[in-house]
Amino acid sequence: MTKPSLPELLHAAVAAVGGTERPGQVSMAETVAEAIDDGSHLLVQAGTGTGKSLGYLVPALAHGERVVIATATLALQRQLVERDLPRTVDALHPLLRRRPQFAMLKGRSNYLCLHRLHEGMPQDEEEGLFDQFEAAAPTSKLGQDLLRMRDWADETETGDRDDLTPGVSDRAWSQVSVSSRECLGASKCAYGAECFAEAARERAKLSEVVVTNHALLAIDAIEGAPVLPQHEVLIVDEAHELVSRVTGVATGELTPGQVNRAVRRAAKLVNEKAADQLQTASEGFERLMELALPGRLEEIPEDLGYALMALRDAARTVISALGSTRDKSVQDEDAVRKQALASVESIHDVAERITNGSEYDVVWYERHDRYGASLRVAPMSVSGLLREKLFADRSVVLTSATLKLGGDFNGVGASLGLAPEGTESDDAPVWKGLDVGSPFDYGKQGILYVAKHLARPGREGTRSDMLDELAELIEAAGGRTLGLFSSMRAAQGAAEELRGRLDMPILLQGEETLGELIKGFAADSKTCLFGTLSLWQGVDVPGTSCQLVIMDKIPFPRPDDPLMSARQKAVDDAGGNGFMAVAATHAALLMAQGAGRLVRASGDRGVVAVLDPRLATARYGSYLRASLPDFWYTTDRNQARRSLAAIDAAAKAAEATEA
Repeated sequence: MTKPSLPELLHAAVAAVGGTERPGQVSMAETVAEAIDDGSHLLVQAGTGTGKSLGYLVPALAHGERVVIATATLALQRQLVERDLPRTVDALHPLLRRRPQFAMLKGRSNYLCLHRLHEGMPQDEEEGLFDQFEAAAPTSKLGQDLLRMRDWADETETGDRDDLTPGVSDRAWSQVSVSSRECLGASKCAYGAECFAEAARERAKLSEVVVTNHALLAIDAIEGAPVLPQHEVLIVDEAHELVSRVTGVATGELTPGQVNRAVRRAAKLVNEKAADQLQTASEGFERLMELALPGRLEEIPEDLGYALMALRDAARTVISALGSTRDKSVQDEDAVRKQALASVESIHDVAERITNGSEYDVVWYERHDRYGASLRVAPMSVSGLLREKLFADRSVVLTSATLKLGGDFNGVGASLGLAPEGTESDDAPVWKGLDVGSPFDYGKQGILYVAKHLARPGREGTRSDMLDELAELIEAAGGRTLGLFSSMRAAQGAAEELRGRLDMPILLQGEETLGELIKGFAADSKTCLFGTLSLWQGVDVPGTSCQLVIMDKIPFPRPDDPLMSARQKAVDDAGGNGFMAVAATHAALLMAQGAGRLVRASGDRGVVAVLDPRLATARYGSYLRASLPDFWYTTDRNQARRSLAAIDAAAKAAEATEA
């Protein structure tokens, strides 16, 4: 039998999901197939509506080797596993004459731990050991959640936190889950044979397609102990998020609370001398942290250096002693020891990392009103790590609606450890970039309006002219507005001000769950929704509910952001342009994602309004504009208002006809 062609397979898959074949999707599928066949790497920008999931799923399934797909958001993981993969596998089965298996795999703490559920959580010293179900009053929210999870454990097949609806708080979930460091291991655990996390791993080993998240991909790359099964192809969707997710996994933190917990957990399991040493080191660290001021530590102060060395050495002593001392009063000793060891090892590793003082790390203090001070350490860059760990021994396809910044892929490529496209050298992974465009006619469907007449945003103070402009634009649009702000404070200030001025509902991020807010926004065309740019990348509201997307200002990193400013300085010191490589790239990605909320379907019309004149007047403005969809561009405020009023009138007429 002849092997089915890629166009035949794609046609069958698109028909199965009730979609329409797009030229961009065909082009993407063909190029992905080529990259997989010759073991090369590919960056694909595929605009909203291209159908990019099928653009990589079909060639990956046709290839027949194991593929890992890593995504940033839970929504896309679910879409792949619950909708796209089942339909695609069913559609390709008659043509491929095989039915590829697929599975979802997450980090261990995402799965219910039966040992912790049934044996109770090893508690800290002053609380003693107790059954968390007895201790949490059944009438409390925590108690109710725990009882609900006990019932759920008997009926769930996956034990996956995301399958529990309604969900529970992080605090409740922590009572019934363990990190990989706290896990006893299947062979030592009384519940090993029924373990949900182990079952998920086994399913992944037997599957041709494994869907995971960026964080687990990062852990797999960084920690050296393989979590993901061997695979020949890696597809990274929502790839614009990868660098920040990998940075998050590679970031270490020390807080007084965390150190105190480790002291309490270890106290019963080691000799008095070792326990006292860790207690003394903990107290010294806590005293220093009370005086800590937020900001980067370019050099480790002498007193902090001593405190960290004391913590490191005491933690090492405790780790050695944990293996030999036994306290007969401790129940479920293995679990208690494992939890104590995980806490102490974490402190040892971070204290040692900061003490060793790598030039490739950035160290800083942070202070939260609620949680107090923390000491953090993160890699200056993850590009070297990604180049070495991501692109070796497999073909990698990275895709997103926003990978091409300022007109090319080199900015995002550099952040991933890739040399400029076309560079040939022994240690540089070979890659190419492909922009398959979008099925939407951005020039006819959308307007980019820059409020050039406004004053430049300052660092402090309210922008009364910006708020006036915002109110007028929303009125012209008849509501229908997604407001994306550079900070939570700015979003709250604007919501407070405009709720007093406008006769239309304004929803605010944080006042409800994300799902409820989006539902409320989509249900009523007069409703507006305000929040921060970084948290609204997944909002998908096609139709007339979202016809105006507003950005209050260009979202450059804050000047006092220790990691971003350190990265910027490092590029400057190496002779590059740190501002463009770090700050402008960061802003371009966020703005491209934000502007992408406007046009989600072929009938959508609207305006993206940027209330920051620098987008029109500054030298870097053209780079940022080139990173946005190709909307019709204007700085004429009257034109923007007329267009919004016309779009609103057309939407009202359509709504009246439907009613």
